[in-house]
Amino acid sequence: MSELPKYSLKEVARRDGKEEARVWIVIHDMVYDVTNYRHEHPGGAELIDEYAGQDATRGFDDFGHSSDAKRMLKKFLIGELVEVDKISNRKKKKEISVEMEASNGRRRFLSVLCFKCIA
Repeated sequence: MSELPKYSLKEVARRDGKEEARVWIVIHDMVYDVTNYRHEHPGGAELIDEYAGQDATRGFDDFGHSSDAKRMLKKFLIGELVEVDKISNRKKKKEISVEMEASNGRRRFLSVLCFKCIA
């Protein structure tokens, strides 16, 4: 198997679908060209446009795509992120995870106090 081309997040950001550009997204550090799939997406092109030129991992995982959708994604694979951006993404994801845990803890604490705050 040949090695995949490497792309930076800056390169991906230029493929945001604006001004007739291609639409690239990143999911789990892999780069996908989803330009031709946008209008076939069951959730509508708007969902893909929301993540165009960005890391869509969180949105992809939060929705809970089926194994069929994950297999289909392989058709659109064009490369992977450069190592520096993979590391940067991991740091951001960790920071977001810690922030979410902290805010969820506060919400649970507040909901115990006032019974109006729902997590």
